[in-house]
Amino acid sequence: MRILHTSDWHVGKVLKGRNRHDEHIRVFAEVVRIAQAERPDLVIIAGDLYDTAAPTADSTRVVTRALSALRRTGAQVVAIGGNHDNGPALDALRPWAEAAGIILRGSVREDPEELVITGTTEGGERWQLVAVPFLSQRYAIRAAEMYELSGAEANQTYADHLARLIEKLSEKFAEPGVVNLLTAHLTIVGASTGGGEREAHTIMGYAVPATVFPRNTHYVALGHLHRAQSVISPCPTRYSGSPLAVDFGEEENIPSVAIVDVGTDKAARVRDVPITSARPLRTVRGTLEQLTTVNLPDAWLRVFVRETPRVGLREDVQDLLPNALEVRIDPEMMPNRAGERMAQRAGRSPRELFGDYLDARGNAEEGVRELFDELYDEVSSAQ
Repeated sequence: MRILHTSDWHVGKVLKGRNRHDEHIRVFAEVVRIAQAERPDLVIIAGDLYDTAAPTADSTRVVTRALSALRRTGAQVVAIGGNHDNGPALDALRPWAEAAGIILRGSVREDPEELVITGTTEGGERWQLVAVPFLSQRYAIRAAEMYELSGAEANQTYADHLARLIEKLSEKFAEPGVVNLLTAHLTIVGASTGGGEREAHTIMGYAVPATVFPRNTHYVALGHLHRAQSVISPCPTRYSGSPLAVDFGEEENIPSVAIVDVGTDKAARVRDVPITSARPLRTVRGTLEQLTTVNLPDAWLRVFVRETPRVGLREDVQDLLPNALEVRIDPEMMPNRAGERMAQRAGRSPRELFGDYLDARGNAEEGVRELFDELYDEVSSAQ
């Protein structure tokens, strides 16, 4: 069977105050054209359809039209919620989605069977997909309780709970003659971030080892990290990355979707198909004179200008480069404050420096200076 794997659409994303609505429409039109050419049996969108939990009506219209257009290519379409999405709100769209032949799983609910999706390709190949939306640490524990998984709840790590949940949901992967698939929105230990992810959900206990995936899974379609990459895992595991660069931290990424050919007797083969419809993001550096030679009319720009800071410098840069969304002074042009501080401290005694510190802090408490003098004398005598 053939799969088109995409994720991290982030519809509604605003880049330095610039709306990217038209770019998203062009990107999805290109994704649909790829689906028409490649004729996948299944399209998986692995989370973060939206950039915010409260999307605008325009953003909702873009996403629902994109999902509908992908379904009209003849593929089954499955989408899960990510950490940027409002899971219950996605679930509220399920009546519309089911009528359109689209499967949405915004959040983990009480029926575990809802997260196990089955289907058959036109060629008669059976598949089953475990679909795991993003789980916060709090809801991972709640999910463990709902599915009556063994183990202590409060003191287990996020990875432990997620592993138990996946193990429970993938019990039917032992069935022969079925392509076993899994999609989730999470961070794998050792994977490379793309630059635009929400930091709190890529660190601080949210990263899990790839060993949470069963060995008999034929392909794992991941979302959350914006750089397309394979992950060392007991089974074929990949992030598709975002189909457009979300911010300037991702300008080196190659936006793409993944086309996966896989079968019960055939190892997954993955091809990345680049997406070129969105404007590229580029960082440029130079003096005003050097910036006059920049020729990137189709790119959004971040500019580090090598000039002494002055009033009107930003406007001068934007006159030269109208697509400059962010203008900063190059750090090399900033004064060396550390050097100034060292010069101010040179030749002064610890008593004088501590007195300056107290003055700067407005500390007028009696006895503090005298206590410092006693401690300093004691240390100096001991040395």
